[in-house]
Amino acid sequence: MKWALLVLGLAWPAFLHAQDAEQEKVSFAREVVPLLRARCHGCHQPAKAKGKLDLTRYDTLMGGEDPVVVPGKPEESLLLELVMPFDDEAPEMPEDADPLSAEEVDVLRRWIAEGAVDDSTAKPGPLVDAKHPPVYPCLPVVTSLAYSPDGSMLAVTGWHEVFLYPVQDQVGPPLARLVGLSPRIESLCFSPDGTRLAVGCGTPGMEGELQLWNVKDKRLTLSIRATFDTLRGLSWSPDGSRIAFGCADRSLRVVEAKTGKQVLYQATHEDWVLGTAWSMEGKFLVSVSRDRSLKLVEVETEQFIDNITSITPGAVKGGLMSVRRHPARDELLVGGADGVPKAYRMHREQKRVIGDDYNLLRTFPSMHGLIYAVEWSPDGSRVAAVSGLGKKGEVCVANAEDGAEIWRHEFPFGVYALSLDSTGTRLALAGDDGIVREYALLDGTLKREFPNAPAAAMAPSPPTTQETTQ
Repeated sequence: MKWALLVLGLAWPAFLHAQDAEQEKVSFAREVVPLLRARCHGCHQPAKAKGKLDLTRYDTLMGGEDPVVVPGKPEESLLLELVMPFDDEAPEMPEDADPLSAEEVDVLRRWIAEGAVDDSTAKPGPLVDAKHPPVYPCLPVVTSLAYSPDGSMLAVTGWHEVFLYPVQDQVGPPLARLVGLSPRIESLCFSPDGTRLAVGCGTPGMEGELQLWNVKDKRLTLSIRATFDTLRGLSWSPDGSRIAFGCADRSLRVVEAKTGKQVLYQATHEDWVLGTAWSMEGKFLVSVSRDRSLKLVEVETEQFIDNITSITPGAVKGGLMSVRRHPARDELLVGGADGVPKAYRMHREQKRVIGDDYNLLRTFPSMHGLIYAVEWSPDGSRVAAVSGLGKKGEVCVANAEDGAEIWRHEFPFGVYALSLDSTGTRLALAGDDGIVREYALLDGTLKREFPNAPAAAMAPSPPTTQETTQ
């Protein structure tokens, strides 16, 4: 027994060393995938496979006629060659971005040298791209809608994709299905000239993605990663050069629409930032958050300027979820958890007094549940809001000047998405049931309704008992 213990004691350090060596191997799932996701997926994914290279899945990374990874041979792997400097020249990849750090390059080199093993325990989901668009077992919840500036089309969220429908009174197929990498889509926003569509999306609990699509060519032109959750509350600067969005890490961010370069970072909120809006001249930016505040920031200096809402505890009852600027002046329409849409002036005209709510201009009719989206009519004469809680939702249109209700509809489901067209004649809404409904803005007459996912995208129904016995 003593000899056995002695032998075991002598062997134990070697066993521990072997175990440590095994643990020190580079993990594809824990180290390589996050690295590729952050630095490479913007250009090498199904919707935008530059060089015909998709780095989002192990099989596409390792497959193809000319594999970019040769297991066990880093010196023969094109992937490593592209991210390493050559003589005094910068690496070829990532394009138009900072090169990988020495530590990141070493992770790739070691992983390839160790055999480029896939240690993922979860099986990859079905391939989703333009050639393999999603198939829906039921209609997906609609989280965002957006009319194009010229009023010719309506963008509608799906799963992994955005549908572009023609604006007409008949029900027809979509003009396009913009299929991207991220499954969850929260925010849609056309550029001021209508040539581009910004999509705030991501994988909940993992990462956020900002997509930018060329509307005419139906092509993904920009994809950038930010934070660890889905991006929300997108808005374009008035000149169409920058895009603002809110993040679950409590930050407000702005990027250049052409390059994706971040030009503003603000972290004065204490909870998720859910909505953004620019001032008329693009000099200021406002944001709303689950922390119940509406904040004003100067864009050029990234400086926090003011809490537009009252800072008195309890003055704002519940988080704020949506904000829109008046089409002709710096006034803001805000909606949130208290179910009461409100209009605020953007800039304070007198010294703050504790307990005041000076910037509040007026309130609008109360609604059931939480207000998920608000909109001004193009001429600023009307305001609209949608809400929901439990098995009930509402849409309400009111007069912007005095707050008087004009019309209202109730639904047996929550309503989360709202858009008004540029002609001032149509209002579109959607929510839990996956049906898009368009109403006449003037009097609330229903103009058309249709499922957000076309029939071609729906999975076939299971056979009935009678069909299976025949």
